[in-house]
Amino acid sequence: MSKVYKTVITACDRFVPTSLRPLWNHDAGPKTIFFWAPAFKWGLVLAGLGDLNRPVETLSLPQSVSLAATGIIWSRYSLVIIPKNYSLFAVNVFVACTSLYQISRAVKHAQAQKEKADK
Repeated sequence: MSKVYKTVITACDRFVPTSLRPLWNHDAGPKTIFFWAPAFKWGLVLAGLGDLNRPVETLSLPQSVSLAATGIIWSRYSLVIIPKNYSLFAVNVFVACTSLYQISRAVKHAQAQKEKADK
């Protein structure tokens, strides 16, 4: 797979405009995993946004907690690695935010259910 990727990147190299060369050749640019990992991780953010309309009874609290923890941990990590990866930081902040919102929904629902049972 590595040879295929290098061949594709080399072929694309000719078509990159001069104005985009700094981004293309950056340490966290499209030629590296530092670019593609965050790009594909946006799928988690889209899934989290899709779950905002999901009924609260069907939310998985352990899943939301693990996604929030992952988002928070990797947000910090993305700012201490070299090269700093602001793309990774942004996607993980969004993962953490969507997960924290889902956690708040689940906790509020559990509290409302408890108050209903106590009456």
